[in-house]
Amino acid sequence: MAAAALTREGGEDAFRRLFRFYRQRDASDLRGVVDFSAPGGQVFRSQLSISSVSDQDAYRAGLQPVSQWKAYGLSGYPGFIFIPNPFLPGCQRHWVKQCLKLYPEKPNVCNLHLHMAPEKTTDLWGQSKEQLRRKGSSKWEPRSLLEKLRWVTLGYHYNWDTKKYSANHHTPFPSDLAFLSEQVAAACGFRGFQAQAGILNYYHFDSSLGIHVDESELDHSRPLLSFSFGQSSIFLLGGLKREEAPTAMFMHSGDIMVMSGFSRLLYHAVPRVLPNPEGTALPSCLDQALSSDLPAGSVIEHSSDEDWQVCAKYLQSSRINMTIRQVLAEGQKFPEESGTNGKGQAPFEDSYHENSKAKRHKPNRV
Repeated sequence: MAAAALTREGGEDAFRRLFRFYRQRDASDLRGVVDFSAPGGQVFRSQLSISSVSDQDAYRAGLQPVSQWKAYGLSGYPGFIFIPNPFLPGCQRHWVKQCLKLYPEKPNVCNLHLHMAPEKTTDLWGQSKEQLRRKGSSKWEPRSLLEKLRWVTLGYHYNWDTKKYSANHHTPFPSDLAFLSEQVAAACGFRGFQAQAGILNYYHFDSSLGIHVDESELDHSRPLLSFSFGQSSIFLLGGLKREEAPTAMFMHSGDIMVMSGFSRLLYHAVPRVLPNPEGTALPSCLDQALSSDLPAGSVIEHSSDEDWQVCAKYLQSSRINMTIRQVLAEGQKFPEESGTNGKGQAPFEDSYHENSKAKRHKPNRV
């Protein structure tokens, strides 16, 4: 296959070659991409810690009972766990709404805060919802502020310049997202996981995420959790060196990835966002309504029809990814260092652009 042949070529490292292959808009050969909805080959079933999460706590987080989840591993990637959509009907909508309406607001930090006057970034949702609702299919229509979102940081705010977290750049981590993350981590055998930092990435069909390793957290013994919503993508998981060819896999709406142990510090990237494979504007799992009977203490909130219309319009050409990390081990503190201003570049590949024919933009330009 074309993708396999690329890994044997000389010159460019194997990861970069495959990244560029899948990045191409005309790369139609996707036969080598692992699909966890039809597992086989190097995919095997992974065991979960069912007793670590009560059904009630799973329901409160908007998840099915852990006994009903399917979890998979990949040969050659110990510590990697893939969980195809374990969310209860309608519950993905809550997290999409939070990522668009609540989490981008201060005191959290987003790319727009770094390049626009403070008064221009107040109530991004309110400034964008009418424009989004009216939006047609033309690529030439002005983008709303929400469509200019590229990243949001939560808790300990990642500094894109220094690639570090610091004690003096921290705001409260959202309690609902912390609860969700703690249940997923416990189900994967990591009881006591503390959600201390989050990076939310906002992708469009022309977006990519460059090749990198998540190593800035001081405690690598705790897993990295990744949640995806909206359109699908290809995710590349490589090795400890970029010379090792990565494995390509599909990520669909509601899917969760856990990178722990050996897989915690592997190179990875997102070369391409794809329309959901069902051929509809949105995946069917996002069409499902939320039950009116939420359990006591649920962190899930009902979305109004008006709010969901805005979210649905956004997701027709976009994907949202939340990655949650524990930065410090229990009792650990940051080393003493000079203060930083928290500003820095966005995480996207330097080939990120407005559309396939536009001139290239600097990564952090909106």
